[in-house]
Amino acid sequence: MFFWLKAVLSGLTIALVSSLARRYPGFGALIASLPLISVFGMIWLWLETKDPARMEAHVGATFWYVMPSLPMFLLIPWAMRQGMPFWLALLAGCGVTILLYLGMVWLAPKLGIRM
Repeated sequence: MFFWLKAVLSGLTIALVSSLARRYPGFGALIASLPLISVFGMIWLWLETKDPARMEAHVGATFWYVMPSLPMFLLIPWAMRQGMPFWLALLAGCGVTILLYLGMVWLAPKLGIRM
């Protein structure tokens, strides 16, 4: 039952953001930029485990995984301004993000960062 509650609340959040963005792109972007999914994830993890060590590891790793995802938000609009179709720009943005994630997974242990 808890799984379905999590799924419905998370899904409603995404639906709200996309609906707002259709009418108010800037406001939709503001809401989308909030780490709502991360906050929901922390709340769900805490309610299910109440484990401070697990929460610390999760939140710390989330920080390091956010960083390689940020260039995607610059690459997609740039590619579209250059005439690239949306789906191709999205694919390029996701591809670059995957490569940056792999780089982070490779680099993090060398810097003493636990993921």
